[in-house]
Amino acid sequence: MHEDQVIRHVEIDGRTVAWSSSGSGPPLVIGGWWSSHLELDWGDPAFRAFVERLGEHRTVIRYDRPGTGMSDRIGGVPQGIDAELVFLDGLVREVGLDRIDLLGASSGCAVASALAAHRPDVVHRLVLYGGYARGEEIAPPAARRSLLATVEAHWGLGSRVLTDIFLPQAGPAERDQFVEFQRRSVTPSVAAASLRSVYEFDATPHLSLVRSPTLVLHRRDDGAIPFALGRDLAARIPGAQFVALDGVDHLPWRGDVSELLRHVIGFLGGFVPEEPPARVPLATELSLREREILALVAQGHTDGQIAAHLVLSAHTVHRHVANIRTKLGVSSRAAAAAWAVANDVI
Repeated sequence: MHEDQVIRHVEIDGRTVAWSSSGSGPPLVIGGWWSSHLELDWGDPAFRAFVERLGEHRTVIRYDRPGTGMSDRIGGVPQGIDAELVFLDGLVREVGLDRIDLLGASSGCAVASALAAHRPDVVHRLVLYGGYARGEEIAPPAARRSLLATVEAHWGLGSRVLTDIFLPQAGPAERDQFVEFQRRSVTPSVAAASLRSVYEFDATPHLSLVRSPTLVLHRRDDGAIPFALGRDLAARIPGAQFVALDGVDHLPWRGDVSELLRHVIGFLGGFVPEEPPARVPLATELSLREREILALVAQGHTDGQIAAHLVLSAHTVHRHVANIRTKLGVSSRAAAAAWAVANDVI
């Protein structure tokens, strides 16, 4: 049975910060999301499964930024990377961590990379997922202003618009749950301030100073942070490894989680074995369209390329690939491709 997380509180720069630990092994600190809630996140089965997989190899330490979740709500969120760094660095010091691995995701990549640049003695390895160097490049100015205006004017509508971005393939029940999660994690004013900070972050001054071994991952069809920004982020960090992942999901605990974790855990020194490809009778298990798409997957085509070739939407192709993996009993796109080769689909 998996152990529950342990939640504690610590005083940093006059603010109370909630943090949690779970799992076992050397510490892996996960930088603060733009919006989080230690208890509500833990209640999400997909999120919890993601953290527990990491916890098989590391003691996972998470925290809620001041102004969000279970941390001090009075005073709003920190403004700017330097202000964010005060709390991430402060947490590491207060908990008494001398050497850590560090994982930043989305806007959390900015503060995670800043800590790696300024505390190379502490940050052993750095993992960045779904991130960017300059927030102003996430979307055109008009699109950024429109989303900010919506969140500021009507958090109910704004939370649903953000759900469209973060959960592009979720069903109605999941969408409603995520909307409720956002509303309970942050107040309307904090939501607007947090989103504004996402767009204002500029990590370029410190990225070239990072000396920790770094892994950067990004999904090719990420609907929240463009794929090109992830590649740009990796290019700015000396010696960084870049891994392109298939999928549209921005949240790392959704989509092909096994493939993502295989890279992350392997980089951190653990081992996740590849699942052997299953064998099923094609004639009864896969439709002609699914066989056609699987052949293109095995040839290395992305969902976007397959969609263009077959005159379908990328969403439709992604759904077909998910159905194919389910039928084959494999957890990754690579395993499905291996099955296709073994069964002469291409």
